[in-house]
Amino acid sequence: LPLLLEATLLQLASGSHHPFYNGFYYNHLMNDKGNGQEKVVYFNGARLVVETSKDPVYSSNGANVTLPCHYHYEPDLEAKRKIRIKWSKLRDDYTKEQDVLVAIGKTYMAFGDFRGRAHLRQAGRREASLVVSDVRLQDDGKYRCEVIDGLEDESDVVDLRLQGIVFPYQPPRGQYQLNFHEAERVCQEQGAILASFNQLFQAWSEGLDWCNAGWLADGTVQYPIRLPRKPCGGLHLAPGIRSYGPRHRHLHRFDAFCFSSALRGEVFYLDHPAGMTLEEAKQSCQDAGAEIARVGQLYSAWKFLGLDRCDAGWLADGSVRYPITKPRANCGPAEPGVRSFGFPSKGRFGVFCYKER
Repeated sequence: LPLLLEATLLQLASGSHHPFYNGFYYNHLMNDKGNGQEKVVYFNGARLVVETSKDPVYSSNGANVTLPCHYHYEPDLEAKRKIRIKWSKLRDDYTKEQDVLVAIGKTYMAFGDFRGRAHLRQAGRREASLVVSDVRLQDDGKYRCEVIDGLEDESDVVDLRLQGIVFPYQPPRGQYQLNFHEAERVCQEQGAILASFNQLFQAWSEGLDWCNAGWLADGTVQYPIRLPRKPCGGLHLAPGIRSYGPRHRHLHRFDAFCFSSALRGEVFYLDHPAGMTLEEAKQSCQDAGAEIARVGQLYSAWKFLGLDRCDAGWLADGSVRYPITKPRANCGPAEPGVRSFGFPSKGRFGVFCYKER
């Protein structure tokens, strides 16, 4: 037995076996040239650490934003290989991550909607921050910063939140008429997107109370209640977000919760002594070098620009609404909000127009 053990140790020491260190055994790795030669990577004893912002990063529609990401080694050492960096966006429904950008050294490639809008900021030592220009509504969410050094692969997540507003939406044909895909479409038509749960929760914390259930971006159906009441889950339930859970995206029908962010332009009101029909209202906006405003644009102007007008006006979807920031007599309820007259088939009103800056 001692002779067998001695022979084994001699064989290992002779180099005829692949090397190993501290229990880490790496074998059959292709080298960077891709010529099929075997490459052995040794564990260097240092731990790769990736760090992003622990607090959410806030931005708005049309702005530029930097998602911070840095990496280092414990204990400190210099990397001997080119570092690979990958950014991806986590989906609300936990399906496959969306590729945003990959980079090796100074070479990078952006993907999908991020082409032409995303690049790395590597101003400092061991920085891997992501810069996104012309931020869009769909950019809101969680992003993973992944750093790869040989076989070491570490990542961290940063949360990008757009400053915006959530509003409930029903189509002209009435309550609970939208399947998931129709809800996505109507929000887009109103200059918005389907809200995420985090966006709905934020809106609830700011005072949103709505008893009709609506689709969210992850395919669930929920609604926010500040004042418990019998038709809205019952008096015995505490305030909060009521949830129906995931629903069939084709068969089930509800309203929609849409999310809109800050505007790149302005919303203004036009009137006529005799009022206007919907078609006349659209033409009036065009004559003013603008377009008839969408519902999401009116909500954004009310929230971010303080738009206050006690005159009802047409919007692009055929609804008639008006925004109130300072409640007063003859202007609806005692709380600020966007008032709605529904979708009148007749009547003459003013119009809210939208113009890009």
